[in-house]
Amino acid sequence: MKNIALLGSTGSIGVQTLNVCRRHPEKFNIVSLSAGNNQSLLLDQVKEFLPAVATLGKEFEGQLPKSNTEFYFGEDAFLKAIIDKADIVVVALVGFKGLLAVLKAIEMGKTIALANKESLVVGGELVTKLAKQKGVNIYPIDSEHSAIWQALGCDYNTPFNKLILTASGGAFRDYDIKSLKNVTAKDALKHPNWDMGAKITIDCATMVNKAFEVIEAKWLYGAPYDKIDVIIHRESIIHSMVEFLDSSVIAQMSYPSMELPISLALSYPERITTDIKSLDFATIKSLTFTGMDKAKYPCFDLVLKSAKAGGTATAIINGANEVAVKLFLQNKISYLDIFKALDGALNAIEIESIKDAQTLISADRTAREYVKSLFGV
Repeated sequence: MKNIALLGSTGSIGVQTLNVCRRHPEKFNIVSLSAGNNQSLLLDQVKEFLPAVATLGKEFEGQLPKSNTEFYFGEDAFLKAIIDKADIVVVALVGFKGLLAVLKAIEMGKTIALANKESLVVGGELVTKLAKQKGVNIYPIDSEHSAIWQALGCDYNTPFNKLILTASGGAFRDYDIKSLKNVTAKDALKHPNWDMGAKITIDCATMVNKAFEVIEAKWLYGAPYDKIDVIIHRESIIHSMVEFLDSSVIAQMSYPSMELPISLALSYPERITTDIKSLDFATIKSLTFTGMDKAKYPCFDLVLKSAKAGGTATAIINGANEVAVKLFLQNKISYLDIFKALDGALNAIEIESIKDAQTLISADRTAREYVKSLFGV
């Protein structure tokens, strides 16, 4: 029995993680839950799973239920959900705060099932260094990185020639460039293959998400950027591939579902049953691959530019992106303004070397303030 601390329990990944735990109650025990603002769903989860600790990112409304669960409230309350009793900490938080959760989990020596890209995008150098020092394992909850991990035999030290990340192309893969100036948040949320949270779905539309995955690959697998490729694969059947030293390629395949990477991250080194139907190859008409149109996705190269700049550059680009995406979802800026925000922040804010987490927190705050000022909000 593995004890699970679940951070981000009411989001898409959190809800699917609980589905995995429901399917295998003999293997997993939820010891803590952390939610953002969805008080009602959190209370339903607490009633069902009876965790020792539950947290909410805002003040509680109404009267607390009678329960043996210890509750914490407030913006940083999620850190209270990382408890001694946990064996695995599932970090399914959205955004920069995931880095703070990962750092605390490492400090406490907990295995991490990671569904938060920003922690490695912003603090990859810091996270991987501390994880190595503490002997902490990080297992990816991400279809692409789980695919690579599996292709490598779940061994980060396996030699390879190239990592090939696949991308669906997001909501605008069939749009021409000229039409992008008129697209709305509603349009961007219509992902062709995946059902995910709003923020990551917008990041898929801009291809920021894929650039983030390239940065994650650098830190997870020690891969230089020239050994990481991205290719558009519309069907989302092949979730990523690894080319080995002899030029052979191994791909991981399944129908699109986040349950597979979630269940593997929780159950490793076992594989357990899932609710995913088996691939029916006789009905798969084609598997297509095309190069990425970087003119359509200018944010992709911009994010990688920040990664290659080093220091706090990725903290700047991530902070700017989080605010810009939020404003776009609120219909306060246009789709093309997202690139404007990222490019402006990267050019306007001084890049510093990373001394500690506080350096990253400061860069993140500055980037957020810049974007708000840029658009007058």
